[in-house]
Amino acid sequence: MTAAGESGLSADSTARAQAAALRAKEISARELLDLHLERIAGRNPELNAIVSLDPARARAGAAAADEVLVSGAEVGPLHGLPFAFKDIHAAAGWRTTYGSPLFAEYVSAADDLIVERIRRAGVVPIGKTNVPEFAAGSHTFNRVFGTTLNPHDPSRSAGGSSGGAACALAAGMVPLAEGSDMGGSLRNPASFCGVVGLRPSWGRVPEWPQANMWETTNVGGPMARTVGDLALLLSVLAGPDPRAPHALGDPGATFGPPLEPAPLAGLRVALSPDLGGAFAVDADVAAVVEAAGTALSGAGASVDGAVPDLTGADECFRTLRAWHFQARFGALLGEHPAEFKASLAANIRAGETLTGADVALAHQRRTALAHRMREFFADHDVLVLPVSQVPPFPADQEFPTTIDGRPMESYLDWMQSAYLITVTGCPAISVPFGTTPDGLPVGIQIVTRHGGDRFLLEVAAAVERLAG
Repeated sequence: MTAAGESGLSADSTARAQAAALRAKEISARELLDLHLERIAGRNPELNAIVSLDPARARAGAAAADEVLVSGAEVGPLHGLPFAFKDIHAAAGWRTTYGSPLFAEYVSAADDLIVERIRRAGVVPIGKTNVPEFAAGSHTFNRVFGTTLNPHDPSRSAGGSSGGAACALAAGMVPLAEGSDMGGSLRNPASFCGVVGLRPSWGRVPEWPQANMWETTNVGGPMARTVGDLALLLSVLAGPDPRAPHALGDPGATFGPPLEPAPLAGLRVALSPDLGGAFAVDADVAAVVEAAGTALSGAGASVDGAVPDLTGADECFRTLRAWHFQARFGALLGEHPAEFKASLAANIRAGETLTGADVALAHQRRTALAHRMREFFADHDVLVLPVSQVPPFPADQEFPTTIDGRPMESYLDWMQSAYLITVTGCPAISVPFGTTPDGLPVGIQIVTRHGGDRFLLEVAAAVERLAG
C-alpha cells in the first residue's frame, strides 16, 4: 500500500475519497486511522468533541479492516473509515453515558439499530461524540465530560445536541458522523460548525430500540462536511427494518450513487428569514438567508417570500416534547432529582400536567400541519429559512436570552426556526452558506415535501456549489 503522505489524502479529505482510496489500496485503514488520531490529539483536548476515545481498540479494528481488504473480500461502503457514535446511541462494548452522571459507567451489550447499520458498513469505531444531558438542548455540555467548543472559535458553542459530532467533523477528527434531531439537534450544530446535517423525512431512518415507536418527533440522521458525503452515510442509515413498522420502504442504496446537483434555473423557492414574523432572528443570520435568496435568484431560481401556514406548530411541538420527556424520564427524575439540569427537569415536569386531550390535540394539529405542507409544496419546490435564529453564542451561556433585542421567554424560544419544521414531518437540511462579520459559520435550512429526501440532497448539492 502507498504511504499515507503519498496518497494525497488528509484527515480533511472527503469520506468518499477516503473510502475509495482504501478500496484501491492506496492507503491502509491503519494509516488512515493514524491521520485521524493525530488530528484528534491536536484538537480534541481543547474542543472536547470526542469522548470515550479508545485508540488501542481502534487500532485493532483498523488492522482487522486491513486484513479484509487484503483478502479481496467484498467490503461495505464505509469500510475502514474511523467513526465515533453519538453518545446517546448504544454501541455494544462501548461506554454510552447519554451525557448523564446516572449512566457515567454504562456499557451496553447490544447495538442500537443506527449503530448496527454503520458497523455493518465496515467502519472502525474509535469512541463516542459528546452530547448534552440526555441530548436535551442545543448546546453541548454535561457533568460527565464537560462542554464541547466551536472549532471556528473555541469561546463559542458548537450547538447541540449533536455538537460533538458536528465539531469533530468540522475539525477533521472524523470523516462522517451520525446524530439525532428532535428540535434541531442535527441542524443547529451543523449550522454552528459549518458542516451539513440532514433531518430526514419521518420514517426514512428507522430507530430501534424505542420506548415508544409511535413517537415521531425525534429522528436519526447523517452529518458530513459535504452533501455528497452525507448522501453516502444516508445510504447506510436509510431503509426499512421489521422492528420499525413506520419505516419508508425505499432501500438506502438509492442514496449511494454520486449526487448530480439539481438545476437551479426554474426552481420554485419560498424564502423567509423569519417565516413572516413567526420568530425573532439575529440580523447577521437574516443577512445570510437574504444573500442566499439573491444568489438563488441570480442562478435562475424563482424566489418569493411565501411562507407555509404553521398555525399550531409551536403548541404542538412543546406539548409532544414535554409528553415524550415525562414518559421517558419522569420516573428517573423522581428518583434522582439532583442529577438533572434545571431546564431538562422543568420540561419533564411540564409533561406531568398534560391531559390525554392535550396530547390528542397536538396530534390533530400535527396532522393538519402535514396536510398544509403538502399543499404548500404543490406550488413551491423548497422552503428556505434560517437553521438557527442566532449565530454561535458564548459557550459559557446555556442559551441566548435575547435575539435582536427581543427577550426569550423560555429555553425553547430561540430554537423555533428548527422545531417549527420538526412537527411537519418534512425533511430539512442545514447547508453552510455564509459567515457573520466576525467569521462564525451560518447555515441555511432547506425544506421540501415528505419523502423528497433525494431531491432535497440534489438541491442542497447545487446550493453548496453556489455557496462556493
